[in-house]
Amino acid sequence: MRAFVGFFTTKGIYEHVEKLREETKGYVKGKWVEPQNLHMTFQFLGDISQEQAVSVLKNLQSLAEKYSPFKVQYRSLGVFPDRKRPRILWIGVSRGENKLKRLANEVAQLNKRAGIRVDAKPFHPHVTVCRIKEADKRKLGSLMNRYKNFNFGEESVDRIALISSSLSSIGPIYTVVEEFYFRREES
Repeated sequence: MRAFVGFFTTKGIYEHVEKLREETKGYVKGKWVEPQNLHMTFQFLGDISQEQAVSVLKNLQSLAEKYSPFKVQYRSLGVFPDRKRPRILWIGVSRGENKLKRLANEVAQLNKRAGIRVDAKPFHPHVTVCRIKEADKRKLGSLMNRYKNFNFGEESVDRIALISSSLSSIGPIYTVVEEFYFRREES
C-alpha cells in the first residue's frame, strides 16, 4: 500500500484555493489539487507492507492519546523548491506551526523505530494546492508577494490518519485507512 500520515483540511480554505486557480489561469499551468483532497502530510511513507501499516496505526493511536486538539492558521503562499524553479505551490501555516512540527517529528521517530524509511528533509508545514508544470515566474512571484500575509483561514487539528494513495489517470485517490482523534484535554 502506498501511504502517508497526515490529515485532510476542512472546507474553510476551499474557496480561497478556487480563487487562486481562477486568478492564475493565464500564467500557472499544472495539476490543481481537488478541494476534497487538500491535506497536510506529516510523513510520506511510500509503499508499506501490511505489517508496517499495523505498526504505523499503533504509533498513531499512541500519539493521538498524547495530543489535544489545536488551532492552525493558514497564511501565505510559497513554492518548492524555490522561486527560480517552482514545482509545488503551497499554502503555509503561521499559528500552530511548532505543534505541527513537533507532531511530525514524533511520527517520524516512532516510524523510524518501527523500521520505516524516514525522509531526511525537515518538515515544513504546508498544504499543496498545485503541482506546477509551467509558470510565468514573474507573475507567480508577484502573486506570492500579494498573498504574503493573506489569511486563508483557521481550523482545529483534532486527528491524525494513515491515508492510502492510489495513483490513477485522473489523479491520486486518497482513502483514510484509519484516523485517530486527539484525546487529551487541553490544560
